[in-house]
Amino acid sequence: MDDVRRVPMMGGWLFYYQDRIFGGIYSDGEVLVKLTEASRRHLPDVPERAPYEGSKSIMLRAENLDDKEDFRAMVEEMWPELPERKKKKKTGKVKSHVHY
Repeated sequence: MDDVRRVPMMGGWLFYYQDRIFGGIYSDGEVLVKLTEASRRHLPDVPERAPYEGSKSIMLRAENLDDKEDFRAMVEEMWPELPERKKKKKTGKVKSHVHY
């Protein structure tokens, strides 16, 4: 898929589509996607679960990976429902430049 990138995170991977996180591979090695109306439509019978103990997120196991067209459609339909990437706050610290 175009515009998908993966980022290593705490022993797993996070997946981004057009700079919005849509899922990842977590400690159990399964591909999970965020719970949205679109992901629920594409994965109607998949039980909801947390990606790891203590997580506030609810996700679905991506059981449609073998159907590339359906998976692509799901991710594209999820995109408007996903939160925008948080912008990093500037700390206000001034970087010092050392000249020799």
